[in-house]
Amino acid sequence: MGSLGTFLRYPDDVYPLLKMKRAIEKAEKQIPPEPHWGFCYSMLHKVSRSFSLVIQQLGTDLRNAVCVFYLVLRALDTVEDDTSIPTDEKLPILFAFHHFTLGGTKEYKVLMDQFHHVAAAFLELEKGYQEAIEEITKRMGAGMAKFICQEVETVDDYDEYCHYVAGLVGLGLSKLFLASGSEVLLPDWEHISNSMGLFLQKTNIIRDYLEDINEIPKSRMFWPRKIWGKYADKLEDLKYEENSTKAVHCLNEMVTNALTHIEDCLKYMAVLRDPSIFRFCAIPQIMAIGTLALCYNNVQVFRGVVKLRRGLTAKVIDRTKTMADVYGAFYDFSCMLKTKVDKNDPNASMTLNRLEAVQKVCRDTGVLHKRKSYINDKGQSYNVYIVMLVILLAIVFAYLRAN
Repeated sequence: MGSLGTFLRYPDDVYPLLKMKRAIEKAEKQIPPEPHWGFCYSMLHKVSRSFSLVIQQLGTDLRNAVCVFYLVLRALDTVEDDTSIPTDEKLPILFAFHHFTLGGTKEYKVLMDQFHHVAAAFLELEKGYQEAIEEITKRMGAGMAKFICQEVETVDDYDEYCHYVAGLVGLGLSKLFLASGSEVLLPDWEHISNSMGLFLQKTNIIRDYLEDINEIPKSRMFWPRKIWGKYADKLEDLKYEENSTKAVHCLNEMVTNALTHIEDCLKYMAVLRDPSIFRFCAIPQIMAIGTLALCYNNVQVFRGVVKLRRGLTAKVIDRTKTMADVYGAFYDFSCMLKTKVDKNDPNASMTLNRLEAVQKVCRDTGVLHKRKSYINDKGQSYNVYIVMLVILLAIVFAYLRAN
C-alpha cells in the first residue's frame, strides 16, 4: 500500500487506500462461475487492478461489454507494442485482428493464448454491443497498421495516431453507453468522444517516454518530430543529462499540446446521466490531468517513472462522484501546473493561456466552493497528523495480533 513515510506525509491517503484495497479484494472474489466469464474477469483484475474497480461498478450487461472490449483492446495493444514481431507478420494481424493467435508476455501471454474465452464471452453480448466492439476493433487494427510503416512526423500525424489507438476507444465506449440505453449524448458526441481518448493517450505517451525509447529490440517513438525536432537531432537524445534543459522545454510543449483537449473532455462528462458511467469516465480523466501536472517541467520523465502516488489514485477513486468533483479536481491540478510554468520556457505564454481557459470553465460553473483539494494542504494541523498516526499504528497492531 505504501511506505510509512508516505503515510506520514499524506495522512489523509490512508482511509481511501484501505477502502480501495478492500474493494479490490471484494471484486477479485466475485468472479463469475462460467469458465469464459471467469477468465475474462480474472484477467481484467490482473492487467488493470484499479481500472477493473471502475468497470465493476457498471450495470451488469454494460459491465460485461466493457470488460470484453477492454480485453480485446489489451490484446490488440500487445500485438502493436511487441517490437519483436516482424512488421510483415504484424500487419496482417492488425488488419484482421480477430484471427490472431500470437503470444505476449506475462499476463498478456495468458490473455493471447486463451483468447478463445474472450471470443466466447463476446458472442453472448447483445447485438448492439457486439456491433460496436467489432466496428471499432477493425478500425483500430487498420489504423495501427498504417503507423507500423509510418513515423509520427507532424502534429496532425500525432493526432491521427492517437485517434486510432485511443480516440476510437472513446468512440467505442460511447457507442456501448448508447447501446445500453443509459445515455443520450450531444450532437457532436463523436468529436468529444475522440477528445476523451486523445487526452488520456497523450498523457500516457508523455509519461512513458523513457520506457518507450528504451524498448528492446526497437524503440517505440510516438512524440511528433515537428515538436521534438526543435530541441534535438534524435528523439532519444532527450534522455541524456547534457540535454536536460532542451528536453524539459520539449516536454512542456508536449504537455501544452495535451491540454488542448480538456474543454471537450469536460463538455463530454457534463452531459453523462448514469452515475456509474460518469465515474467510469471521470476517474481516468482526473488521473490524467494529475499526471500531466506531475510531468510538467519535470526532468524525471527522462530519468525514470513519474506517476501519481497510489494514495492519490485511491483518493480520486473515492471522491469522484459528481461533476462538481471533476471541476474541482481539474481546477486544482491546473493551478498546480500553473505554479510550475517558468516564464523563460519558450511555450510559457501558450501554456498559461491553455490553463487559464480551463480554470475559467471550472470557475464559471460556480461549484468550486464544494471541492475537496487533491493537492496536499500544507496548512493541515499537527493534530491531524497525530490522529492519523495513532490510527495507522492501531491498524498495524491489529494486523500483528491477527497473525
